[in-house]
Amino acid sequence: MTYIDVQIGDMVQFRKKHACGGQEWRVVRTGADIGLVCLTCQRRIMMPRDKFRRLVKKLIPSEKPGVTAPESLPGAQSDPGH
Repeated sequence: MTYIDVQIGDMVQFRKKHACGGQEWRVVRTGADIGLVCLTCQRRIMMPRDKFRRLVKKLIPSEKPGVTAPESLPGAQSDPGH
């Protein structure tokens, strides 16, 4: 059994089309069940992880924003010379 590392915000394409004709979904919840929203009709569904793994054709990871350095955060003070 293969494991799919899916994160909130990722896009997935299933093997079969949804009743509305859409084939792409956005992940909105992860855990034992995967929460998905159809990008065509905005329908929300919950799917067991094992069924999700079988139905996924393509996984499109979301673009994660870069980690902000502590020095660039508001209120952070630099300590030059130490």
